[in-house]
Amino acid sequence: MLSEIKDLAETLAPRLIEIRRHIHAHPELSGQEYQTAAYVAGVLSSCGVQVQEAVGKTGVVGNLQGNGSDARILAIRTDMDALPIQERADLEFASRKPGIMHACGHDVHTTVGLGVAMVLSQLTEPLPGNVRFLFQPAEEIAQGASWMIRDGAMRDVSAIFGVHVFPSIPARSVGIRYGVLTAAADDLEIFIQGESGHGARPHEAIDAIWIASQVITTLQQAISRTQNPLRPIVLTIGQISGGRAPNVIADRVRMAGTVRSLHPDTHANLPQWIERIVANVCNSYGAKYEMNYRRGVPSVQNDLTLTQLLETASREAWGSERVQLLTEPSLGAEDFSLYLEQAPGSMFRLGIGYPDKHNPPLHHPEFEVDESAIVTGVVTLAYAAYKYWQVVR
Repeated sequence: MLSEIKDLAETLAPRLIEIRRHIHAHPELSGQEYQTAAYVAGVLSSCGVQVQEAVGKTGVVGNLQGNGSDARILAIRTDMDALPIQERADLEFASRKPGIMHACGHDVHTTVGLGVAMVLSQLTEPLPGNVRFLFQPAEEIAQGASWMIRDGAMRDVSAIFGVHVFPSIPARSVGIRYGVLTAAADDLEIFIQGESGHGARPHEAIDAIWIASQVITTLQQAISRTQNPLRPIVLTIGQISGGRAPNVIADRVRMAGTVRSLHPDTHANLPQWIERIVANVCNSYGAKYEMNYRRGVPSVQNDLTLTQLLETASREAWGSERVQLLTEPSLGAEDFSLYLEQAPGSMFRLGIGYPDKHNPPLHHPEFEVDESAIVTGVVTLAYAAYKYWQVVR
């Protein structure tokens, strides 16, 4: 069966590259993936997959019915949205939409998902069970998964696989990670309320800008001295605004940022820990504060059995030299984690790096992909999917 899957994927390779380049040239932002969704639905329909559109607003679900007796449903999730980045890569098929770019490889993910559907739908031996393809919108704003789940995309699903490209892994290779793959990501907003005054008489005012700087410094120092260094936290204040004039002491400052963590207990305690520090600093200097802490997505925790299945399938398909066991998680976030609250699953890394040149990171305006990775992704997922019913009981 592996040789048949490989042959089908290689035969489809020119078409898959054509699909990827079309999607890359026509990127759409989160929640606006209307043309991409219509294109995906058309490809799925052409290979006999049953299609549901407008699932999770702009998402697409494809159902491939197996002919076997196993009623379990295996889901394969890929995402479709692009980023608000002006592309600088010198490509014939570069983005035709100013200020929008597939800089995170979701065009590749979508193509891989379509390729798996095309391959599995042509197998000469019937599938033992059913495969559900989830083409998700709005991953970049961490909302699309919850939209899909709310619309029933995970109903009766027994397990789920996901894939994400990785520039630091060479193309034609895959990365397997056991346990925690990505971080929990939360949003933080803090308002510091002081009292305005003349810039020449700071003792008569309560300087919100200076107090905000103390809050930022104290938070960063407290991470290194009050938190377990084996349970990392990254707290980044990415926005700060306040003040009316150079010679007027600011009475109000707004700060906004992101908080990343890996350990569930650490994640649970972060709001109280941060607020305690903010309150102590503000109380020390007579300021008031407001804090809004919004839980984002939890960390991706890969299921042991399904990760073993992905590793075995990858080694059988490509040999051990092309399979990397990743020793470290990423502090990036992925709303794939929300699906894992519904069913066990695992996500692997698909290498896309060129071996002979610098590979810009994800979310970079010069981000590029070695397209030979597409067949690697299709074969890995299709073969793992086929093996699922034999391996998992």
